[in-house]
Amino acid sequence: MERIILGGGCFWCIEAVYERAKGVVDAQSGYSGGDGAMAHYEAVCSGHSGHAEVVQITYDPSQVDLEALLEIFWVIHDPTSLNAQGADRGTQYRSVVYYETQEQQARILASLHQAQKMFSQKIVTEVAPLEEYFAAEAYHQDYFQKNPNQGYCQAVVAPKVQKAKAHFSNRIQ
Repeated sequence: MERIILGGGCFWCIEAVYERAKGVVDAQSGYSGGDGAMAHYEAVCSGHSGHAEVVQITYDPSQVDLEALLEIFWVIHDPTSLNAQGADRGTQYRSVVYYETQEQQARILASLHQAQKMFSQKIVTEVAPLEEYFAAEAYHQDYFQKNPNQGYCQAVVAPKVQKAKAHFSNRIQ
């Protein structure tokens, strides 16, 4: 198994899409890129911890490769939007990919370069080495699956899942 850490706005959205992706074994909401002592929802939401809301994606590389997972990532959020996705604003909603190896970094940068061709504005996604990852609180895990009728889930998460399914019908269930 391999893993990659992605952030692109609210982690409920990213998690909901990747939970449905073929080859993904687990998608877990969490925090990365900030002060470890402040890795909890209230501090992250305040914008003072420096963390981004992220999803740790564990996948089977014999079923899906990193490039396919990144292709989904570039489509399901706006990587040209600095510190915001839709109405969600702040550094905790930044577009980011955290890598663990130099090989991952090279593959991510190649994917970003390829994805740039789809956008008229410059991609501002941060690509950085993973220092620490902290799992989010239990009530954030599988949030969309557990709360499909919640307002934010219906207005924001569900359309992202549908967009992913429409765009990647062979990869998103």
